[in-house]
Amino acid sequence: MILDAQHPLSSGVTAGSRLIRAYQGTRPDVTPVWFMRQAGRSLPEYRDLRVGTRMLDVCLDPELASEITLQPVRRHGVDAGIFFSDIVVPLKLVGVDVEIVPGKGPVLGKAVRTPADVAELVALDPAVLDEALEPIRRAVGLAVSQLGSTPLIGFAGAPFTLAAYLVEGGPSKDHIHARTLMHSAPEAWEQLMNWTADVTGRFLRAQVVAGASAAQLFDSWAGALSLADYAASVAPASTKAIAHVRDLGYTEADGTERNVPIVHFGVGTGELLKEMHNIGADVVGVDYRVPLDEANRRLGGRVPVQGNVDPALLSAPWPVLEAHVRDVLERGRTAPAHVLNLGHGVPPETDPDVLTRLVSLVHDVSAEN
Repeated sequence: MILDAQHPLSSGVTAGSRLIRAYQGTRPDVTPVWFMRQAGRSLPEYRDLRVGTRMLDVCLDPELASEITLQPVRRHGVDAGIFFSDIVVPLKLVGVDVEIVPGKGPVLGKAVRTPADVAELVALDPAVLDEALEPIRRAVGLAVSQLGSTPLIGFAGAPFTLAAYLVEGGPSKDHIHARTLMHSAPEAWEQLMNWTADVTGRFLRAQVVAGASAAQLFDSWAGALSLADYAASVAPASTKAIAHVRDLGYTEADGTERNVPIVHFGVGTGELLKEMHNIGADVVGVDYRVPLDEANRRLGGRVPVQGNVDPALLSAPWPVLEAHVRDVLERGRTAPAHVLNLGHGVPPETDPDVLTRLVSLVHDVSAEN
């Protein structure tokens, strides 16, 4: 499907940006930088805006969600906005009993532990999202109208991460119930994964069609899996989720046909990087555990990478952080292209001025090379 002529990629507004060119495998003049979880948490203007509100209510308020999306772009001068939302939003909209509990994260009203539980869950029709996601489309449109040539990244949770929340009933350290269901009831597990792939894929597609210039799939909990389990029981569903945006494309002014770039990121997934790329991603996000030059080697030296500043160092003395960022940039030069990011999200206690200074450092250092 060719995106609407007014889409920022089709119209050329964001197609030539540093971020999009890097995602396409071309090194821009300056290394682009943005931060996962840059929208919210560490910003005082975000905390002021959130007083007296619930997280999911804010996510479904187009004006608030778009404003929060824009705040870090204004403050830090990053090369992309990341849409402010949460991976469980499509679960909420499809009819799942889920709330985000402050200090804990998503909590489900009922854990999905048995084949009967799975059958009850998958009876909820993902097609209702085509209408229910209208607040998300409106929020994206509002943000894009203000971002201009700065691209917006849409995002969604990977099927395994959503399934892990559903089976565990909330956050977990080892996701043992999810892994148990995977092996004890493989048919029910496949049903669950296909369902979460459809739900999260529709969420991601809605953002891109509404104006996002790139898409990122987060598999926060895939690091709990062996390579064999990931390849056999998770990757097919991630491929299905990605398929919801894989067909979206645009034509550049010179007639070149492009697809909307897709990034795949996981936590603790150093052993899974090649399989994560093989689901259909254009770019692989790397967490802080694996150096970028080693990640590039594992990916065969042909995949743009994103990452991977250690979030813990954001609170270290500036000389320590600067040396680390310079090292990340140098290792990132081994890959076809590199987008600097964190190896996970911005910690809430981070000094926003450090992030602003880091953006300037990345732009200045990369421009010199």
